[in-house]
Amino acid sequence: MRWWAVANFVSNAGTWMQLTVQNLLVLQITGSAAATGLSMSVQAAPGLLLGTLGGAVVDRWPRKVTAAVGQALLGGVAVLTAVLVALDQLNLPLLMALAALTGLIATVDGPACSLLGNDLVESEDVPSAIGVGSLAHSAGRLAGAALAGVTVGVLGTAAAYVANGISFAFVACVIPFLKPVRRQERAAEPAAARPARDGRRKPRDTGVREGLAFFARRPRLVALAGLNGISALFGRNYSLTLVVLVTGPLAGDAGTFSTVATVLAVGGIVGAVLGARLRRPGVRLVGTLTVAGALLQVLAGLSPSVAVLLVLVLPMAIAESVADTAQSTVLQTDPPAHMRGRVLGAWNSIRTLWGLAAPPTLGLLMEVLGVRGALVAGGLLVASTVGAAFLTRGRRAATAAKAPSVDEIVEAPLSEALKPSTTPLPTSRTELETAV
Repeated sequence: MRWWAVANFVSNAGTWMQLTVQNLLVLQITGSAAATGLSMSVQAAPGLLLGTLGGAVVDRWPRKVTAAVGQALLGGVAVLTAVLVALDQLNLPLLMALAALTGLIATVDGPACSLLGNDLVESEDVPSAIGVGSLAHSAGRLAGAALAGVTVGVLGTAAAYVANGISFAFVACVIPFLKPVRRQERAAEPAAARPARDGRRKPRDTGVREGLAFFARRPRLVALAGLNGISALFGRNYSLTLVVLVTGPLAGDAGTFSTVATVLAVGGIVGAVLGARLRRPGVRLVGTLTVAGALLQVLAGLSPSVAVLLVLVLPMAIAESVADTAQSTVLQTDPPAHMRGRVLGAWNSIRTLWGLAAPPTLGLLMEVLGVRGALVAGGLLVASTVGAAFLTRGRRAATAAKAPSVDEIVEAPLSEALKPSTTPLPTSRTELETAV
């Protein structure tokens, strides 16, 4: 697990270095911010359209092999991009095609790597393993964004892609030496997934439709999707809203927002450490943290200065990070083992949908209400919606507790009839005749 955590950190640092450089590269080639956004959408599109199919592949193939092949392919794409940049042969269509290919590979590689990390520890330690993964992601994001500028300034753009390719190769080389812990999860598997009596294994159900149907029938997963959607559409997209707030009403500059972004990253790391201590997180915890983050967002929208904003940004990032860790734990432990790849694939599609819809929604809200109004209104909307859902669920639970079930209604007369009689049996013919 320690080796896997180090590999995750190296890989995330390389990935965020490449993402940072890729946006700069698109701007250099086209001079268009719209083209930069388009490249990000093209890379996210496979996750939206093929996420569940990628999860089905993960459920069917060995995770170590799937993760190793995925990391090797992503490394190859990064090195190919570096060669094209070095030879000055990279144009916009080629870059878009490579971005789409990266997103396609990630639909399989992402769930495989997530579930492989969980296989390295005992069942009771899975929440901690997910927390360690979140910590590696946050620390890698911070390190990668910082290293991108240094690498490009000293070695050039192609070097950043080479570094990312090396980071993928490092992970691919670590995976064969990992030793998963064999956990007893057979009881949670359906009969079709268990070995037959003759020793042969029956074919598993790896259909995409079944994965989506399973997700839709699971109230906890549907609730998480709703929480993620409303918080993505009206809050949490701080890289968009806070940059407008800092450079607009608070009269800051790019350096000021860099400080805010650094505090956000530090809060994410602190939240990941706290999230790693969770043992059995649930949807209620995610909802509570979502409400807390939304109320802090309201206060951030009312901030009179950058100093006050910095004080609020840290707990906002901590709440978001702990909620993400709790959310990931539920997604990766609530479904049975044979369905987890498809659940993560479906989640990837849902999250990508919210991610694509959030920027234009927030942009429109800021155009209509201003950035302060958008932060305040969005935070209040998130908090009130989640609060109302909690109250509605509480009332339903109370009503269900008071009302007798169908089984109780049917079984009550039968249980009364089967109770032993307290009347003494007749001991003589006269008593028997009287009783009759």
